[in-house]
Amino acid sequence: MSDNSRDIIFIGKKPLMTYVTAAIIQLATQPMITIKARGLTTAIAIDVAQLVLSKTKPAFEIENVKIGSESLVAADGRNRDVSTIDISIKRTTG
Repeated sequence: MSDNSRDIIFIGKKPLMTYVTAAIIQLATQPMITIKARGLTTAIAIDVAQLVLSKTKPAFEIENVKIGSESLVAADGRNRDVSTIDISIKRTTG
């Protein structure tokens, strides 16, 4: 995957269908995209990936799912570990 920022969809606090639409639009021109989220938005990222697949089957499939954690400094100055998820969706071959 390239370092092109158009290949990546960062999940935030917008409505779910905003991200689903953005993913489908990007998949129309890109061979693969990555949906990235951290913290409480990881569940939304999973929902986005599942909706994209259900609306585009059998044209796309999940390539890879990567989970991890990041250490962030909270407002009170303490370190917090936050969960992360990266879901790669690619065009199917054949």
